[in-house]
Amino acid sequence: MKSSVHGHTHPISGAIAEFTAIFSELGFSFAEGPLVETEWYNFDALNVPRDHPARDAWDTFFVKDIDERVLRAHTSSVQVRYMESKMKAGIAPPYRIIAPGAVFRNEATDATHEATFYQLEGLAIDEKGKVTLAHLKGTLEYFFSKFYGRNITTRFRPGYFPFVEPGVEVDMYFKSARGERWMEMMGAGMVHPNVLKAVGIDPEKYGGFAFGVGIERSLMVRHEIDDVRLFHQGDLRFVNQF
Repeated sequence: MKSSVHGHTHPISGAIAEFTAIFSELGFSFAEGPLVETEWYNFDALNVPRDHPARDAWDTFFVKDIDERVLRAHTSSVQVRYMESKMKAGIAPPYRIIAPGAVFRNEATDATHEATFYQLEGLAIDEKGKVTLAHLKGTLEYFFSKFYGRNITTRFRPGYFPFVEPGVEVDMYFKSARGERWMEMMGAGMVHPNVLKAVGIDPEKYGGFAFGVGIERSLMVRHEIDDVRLFHQGDLRFVNQF
């Protein structure tokens, strides 16, 4: 007897597939890494010093009884692993990757925050001068326009992230039934020279950009969803709408 119940793709999985397809058009390949990371890949190699507040137990989940092990706080750790593996294999840049996946933050859960959520990291490295902030802006506007199905304008505001210099907050000008407004969408910037040094790349010869975008946040904007927790509660009344 055939079942009348049909499964379908979860909205987060669907968004990851969309993101991957869009960035593949720009020459980015897919990369992934472990959910349980060393502090080296999660922090040290990303130029996050030992005394940085982000390394406090209030923000990071540490693995009990295993030194230097954490649940990854961002998918930026994947860029480090990817570049390191390429350099060890004797493959110098250019590199262009995206790294989507689950990340973990030890923070209170509310309508806009979850302890577990999904993020997509993007990285582009090439010879000095071949990858600039202008390329970053063009890449993100292409992505937003494809994902949201309309022409999107972005703006950069100064922002601080240890692993990029300069760092920027990326806003998107968004029109919806609720009106028109600028909305903060992600953090980005030019990869810090110390990150390149950590993986054996000469920062005098190479440079590039990196960015990180929340997948649930992107879906919340597209579908005007008010509560991020809906994506993780397993309520079929919500999931089946996609």
